[in-house]
This record gives sequence, C-alpha cells and structure tokens, in this order.
Amino acid sequence: MRVTFNTKFNQGLDGILNTQQRLLRAQDQMIKQTKILTPADDPSGSAKVLGVGQNLSQLDQYEQNSIAVKNNLGVEETVLTSVREAMDRARVLSLASGNGSYSAAEREAVAQEIEGIQQQLLDLMNSRNVEGGYLFSGFQDGVKAFSLDPSTGKYVFNGDDGQKSLQVSPGVTLPVNDSGKVVFDNVQVAPVPSPPVIALPGPVSASVDVANPDIFNSFYVNNYDKITPANNTFSVELTAPSNYQITRGGSPLVPPVTGAYTSGQPINFNGLDIVISGPAGAGQVDFDLPAPEKTNILNTLSELMVALRTPGPVDVAFQASVSKAVGEIDAASTSVASARSAIGGRINVMDSINGSNADLEILATQYQADIAEVDFAKVIAELTKEETALQAVQTTFSSITNTSLFDYIR
Repeated sequence: MRVTFNTKFNQGLDGILNTQQRLLRAQDQMIKQTKILTPADDPSGSAKVLGVGQNLSQLDQYEQNSIAVKNNLGVEETVLTSVREAMDRARVLSLASGNGSYSAAEREAVAQEIEGIQQQLLDLMNSRNVEGGYLFSGFQDGVKAFSLDPSTGKYVFNGDDGQKSLQVSPGVTLPVNDSGKVVFDNVQVAPVPSPPVIALPGPVSASVDVANPDIFNSFYVNNYDKITPANNTFSVELTAPSNYQITRGGSPLVPPVTGAYTSGQPINFNGLDIVISGPAGAGQVDFDLPAPEKTNILNTLSELMVALRTPGPVDVAFQASVSKAVGEIDAASTSVASARSAIGGRINVMDSINGSNADLEILATQYQADIAEVDFAKVIAELTKEETALQAVQTTFSSITNTSLFDYIR
C-alpha cells in the first residue's frame, strides 16, 4: 500500500498531540492534586466528592457559628460575673445600713456608694456584644436595653424577650444571647401590704408593717387571689369587750384568727405587725395584699437610696425598706446566677459538638482523599513516562517528515 506524505505527517502529528494530551493530564493531576479532573473521568467518584465537599462546607459553617456563639457567650459571662459582684457589694451595704448604728452622714455615704453601683450596673446591663449590638436587648440589638424613664423616675427595659440562635450541628441550635427582660427585669417585687384604712370608726391610727419578710412572702405566695380581688382584702375587726378578729373578704379565716386587743400593741399575723391605737370594743381596719409586680435591680437600688436619705430613726418602716431591698437583690442575684449556669451549659454542649464536628471533618476529608486525591508517586512516574514518550515521538516525527525520495537518489 502506498503511504503518502500527508498520511505520515498526520499520523505523526496525532501521536504528538495524543502524547501531549496525556502529559497535560498528568500535569493537571499534579497541580490540582486530584485524579478526577472532570466528571467524565469518574462519574460515580465525582458525585461522591461533590457530596463530601458540601458536607465539609457545612461543617466549616458550623465551626464559624460555634466561634460566634462562644465569643458572644464569653462576653455575656464576663458581664454577668461583674454584675453579680456589684450586686454582692450592694447587698453588703444594704445589710450594714440597717444595723441602726449609722449616723445620717454615714447613711448618705452608703447611699452615694450604692448610687455608684447603680450606674455601674446600668453600664453593664447596656453592654454590647462582639458585633456591636446591645447584648441584652433581645432581637432589638440596636436599642439600648435599659434607660431611665423621666416621667416615672424608674428604669425600664426597652428591648424584647427574643433570643438569637445559631446552628452548630445538623440537629443542635444554641442561643447566643439572653434577653435582659429575663435576666434582669424579672425580679419579683417584695410584697408590702397597702396602707391600712380605718373602715369603721373607733381606731385613731393604724399601721401594717412587714416584720418577718420570709414568713410574709410565703403567706403572700400561698394566699394572693388573682381571680377574686375581694379575697385579697384583710380586716382587723375590734369586738367587745377587748378582742379582735381577722377576716378575709368579710369572712372569718379558717381556723379563726382572734386574740386580745391592746391599744398600741402589735398584732402578729403571718409575718406582719399590725398596730392599732384607739379604744377597744368597736372599729375595723382594712389592708390589701398588693398585686404581683416585677422590677429590676436598678429600681430596687433607687428605692433603697430614698430610704437611706430620708431623715429619721431606724424604725420599723426603714427596716422594712432594707429587708425589701435585700430580698430583691437576692432574687436578682439568683436570676443572674441562673443565666450564668445556662451559659456554662451551652458552652459545654458546644465544646462537645465541636469535638464531634472535628472528628466528622477528619473522616470526610479522608474519604474525599481516598476517592479523588492523586497518588503523587504514580502521577510523577506517569509524568516522566509521558515526557519521554513525547520526546521520542517528536524525534521520530522529525526524522520521518524530513525523509524524501531525494534522500534515496543521493
């Protein structure tokens, strides 16, 4: 068969191009460090690599979310630690001010220190997170959490009770903040009976004071009636000749609460000291249990400062104000401690999940490598082989294409 010049040329060129293609493929595998350059190389393996890559991207996002969660929780924990220390100092000052030995100047000094603590707490409760938003404002992190309402003179919460969350694993979402409404603005106001009212003539004056806060608080929790307001009205009825009877909503208590009445002497009733002055035999004094009310530590300290700066002796009313403040400070401290405990729990969960995610990432990376990662020893050998083959083909092509009939004539 006659072999033309064009046939020889095309066959040689095809050999060079094919060898160059195999060489370029080996070079690409070396550069990209993968043996699957296109889906056509390994359709099944390519699909698996794509799935593993998506899983690794998801794990990377979980890792970024975990970092954000940990940073925000770390800031919040630090703030709450400082808040608790300030509350503890306020409690110490409150207890010291109620011992009866402080002069007016010393009480003013205590009030000034408590005022400083109040401002410190306000700053802490308006702390910002790592992104610059207000830490305790819930979803409304662009709004300052707490501020003073000039119309009422009370500190109010301006945010909401929202709690932001980030996903740290396929099935776990962790909160990154706590609302100030839950942590700070959820303190139960220590109940204080309403000022007594002389409902029937006879008594000249009357007072009702909390003598034992623990006993009265327990009585309040068990007896306040949200459904029937009349049941929250208690009456001390003076009966002949020199007795008294306490009723609730106009009906005698069960068992009955009665005793001998002496003008100006306290009647002890579930942690209350009821003092009535006036003749015996007739008359009635009413007082009510207050509706439940929530407050925050800032308002508690404001009320305590008012009590400290009010001139007068350390009487029952002052002691009641101090006891009320201490009780509310204790409740606020408990709320802060609960929040710190919850943060610690979230951090523990997150650390555990991070460990699991790291293990999954290692396994996924290894699986991806087993499917697609290039064998460097093998690809280097292939690269060397194809370079040698290309040189041989090029040399052969040059020799053949340079041969003509004139070479034989000579």
